[in-house]
Amino acid sequence: RKSFIKWVIHYLKTWDTDSTKEDLKSNSINPDIKPDMWSLHFVQIDDFYPIDPTQHNSFLYYVNLYYIQGFGLDPQKCLLMNTWTIGCEENKSPLSIFPNGEVDLSLRYRQPKTRKEEIKKKVLAEIDEFCSNYERKIQELGGIGFFLGGIGPDGHIAFNIRGSDHFSTTRLTPTNYETQAAAAGDLGGIELARKTLVITIGLKT
Repeated sequence: RKSFIKWVIHYLKTWDTDSTKEDLKSNSINPDIKPDMWSLHFVQIDDFYPIDPTQHNSFLYYVNLYYIQGFGLDPQKCLLMNTWTIGCEENKSPLSIFPNGEVDLSLRYRQPKTRKEEIKKKVLAEIDEFCSNYERKIQELGGIGFFLGGIGPDGHIAFNIRGSDHFSTTRLTPTNYETQAAAAGDLGGIELARKTLVITIGLKT
């Protein structure tokens, strides 16, 4: 993925140079037709939950830096996941609701026992609604025509870990040990990685 981004940015910046034109021709690409990146629609495929989008290990940060700015995409045509704001009141972060980033998914199905659990259950419902709307918006665009993503240590695509349902859609979900171990360096250690959930498009998406 990093190599792809590097070379796309390089060719976009040097498209009209003789050397790039020769490279394009040698790869059966017509140099007279420069891609109109501004016209493309972009869909972010996943991110950690919760994570501040200003952190360098946030995928939203990565998307803004390398795809929107690097490729020159139209931000209005980008479907993005800001997991820091979903379900939160203004000037509040998810960490004020889920201390240490630990989310109890059992609240989806059981009755809350305290006022704090009532708030957590409400936020979980809003996250699930965000995921449903995100999936719907992707389908309204006609689906994903070109997928670019890495493959995880257990073979996962986006954050669809081993054993994910082939008919899965966009959702908030836990990960597995292999994924947590790979993300530990970005998230501050394995204990934090074990607590961190993800929002991901599904295999059906």
